[in-house]
Amino acid sequence: MLPLINIFGHDFSVYAICACVGILVALFMAMKAAKRLKVDDNDILSLGLFAAIGIFLGGHLLYALTNFHLIIEFFQKIDQINSFGLLINCLAIIFGGQVFYGGLIGGLIAGFIYLKKTKKDTSLYSFIIAPFIPLFHAFGRIGCFLGGCCYGVEWEHGITYHNDPIEIANGVPRLPIQLIEAGCNFILFGVLYYLQRKGKCKKTLLYIYLLSYSIIRFIDEFFRGDAYRGFIGPVSTSQFISIGIFIFATIMIIRTKKKK
Repeated sequence: MLPLINIFGHDFSVYAICACVGILVALFMAMKAAKRLKVDDNDILSLGLFAAIGIFLGGHLLYALTNFHLIIEFFQKIDQINSFGLLINCLAIIFGGQVFYGGLIGGLIAGFIYLKKTKKDTSLYSFIIAPFIPLFHAFGRIGCFLGGCCYGVEWEHGITYHNDPIEIANGVPRLPIQLIEAGCNFILFGVLYYLQRKGKCKKTLLYIYLLSYSIIRFIDEFFRGDAYRGFIGPVSTSQFISIGIFIFATIMIIRTKKKK
């Protein structure tokens, strides 16, 4: 659709622009929520910056793992790499993409470490940030749609790409699954934000998000047409992770309710 946009003579990724807009909007609203809950909004900013490191590393790492054959090929041909520039190019191919689940898990781990090291209340901060994760993600999925990645299965009433960098996506009408998932994320944001405003589910709001999104993503994957994202047996990598996150979130909700 529109993978790149030219600004002042320089090409910028539309996906990256949408993701940055999503980050800024989500962070702004999270800081507003922190003030409402009498929490220093500077702590939310610090938490967001620390989590961003985990998001970056986790997203790229999981992308590499979903393309494990490239890692194997790299080590098989490592003796042919005779320059630093060629090494960088090879690593850019292996780690050059992002997978949302990797970023989510990496960001949550980094955020948890930050909160523990600074002796913050993890439940309170989880309650503050939970609604804004799907808000950020919704903007990212709009970027996916415009950029042409994460495209859907063939559908006669769908959207046809003509200049997608992934050539196999071009010339075939496809289900705009990216926009459908963006819509689901906006709805999920609305529900979680409503619960937050009402002061409900203070100990479990983040787990409710994880449980809800794992269901959305598991179903969503059946309508994806980009087979390169990786499979583990009959399910995609993201469906496999969704099952794990669903089980984890369910256990944590039950455990929290029992403690209460």
